Amino acid sequence: MIHTDMPNKKIHQGRNIKRFREMLGIKQDALAYELGEDWNQKKISLLEQKESVEKDILEQVAKILKVPTEAIENFDEDSAINIISNTFQEGSVANNSGSLNYTFNPLDKVMELFERLLASEREKVELMKEILSKIK
Repeated sequence: MIHTDMPNKKIHQGRNIKRFREMLGIKQDALAYELGEDWNQKKISLLEQKESVEKDILEQVAKILKVPTEAIENFDEDSAINIISNTFQEGSVANNSGSLNYTFNPLDKVMELFERLLASEREKVELMKEILSKIK
C-alpha cells in the first residue's frame, strides 16, 4: 500500500526528462540532436527546468528516450522511494533469510565457458588437419 503525504503533489516533468535521460546515459547534446535543428544543449537544459512540458515535445522526447509518455508525466521520486523502502526492509531480501541464495556457482559458469572455448579450438585444429591432409 502506498502512502503519500501530499496526494495532489505536482509532478516536475522537466526533472523527469532529465532523470530518464541520465539513467539512459544520454547527453543533453545528443537529445538536442535527435530533436532536430531547432534544439541545442542550452535549450534542453531549459526544458529540463520546466515543471510542465508541452504535450508534443513530451511525446517526441519520450519516443527518443524509448519510454512511455506516461512515465515522464507521472514519475514521482518520493513515491518510488516509498515503494522501495517498503519493499526492502531488514531481512526482506532472499526469502526473508537476510542472506542471498545464489542459484548457480559463478566458478561453474566460468569452467563451462572455458570448456566450450576449448571444444571450439579442438574443432578448429581438426578442420586444419583435414585441410592440410587434402592439400598433400
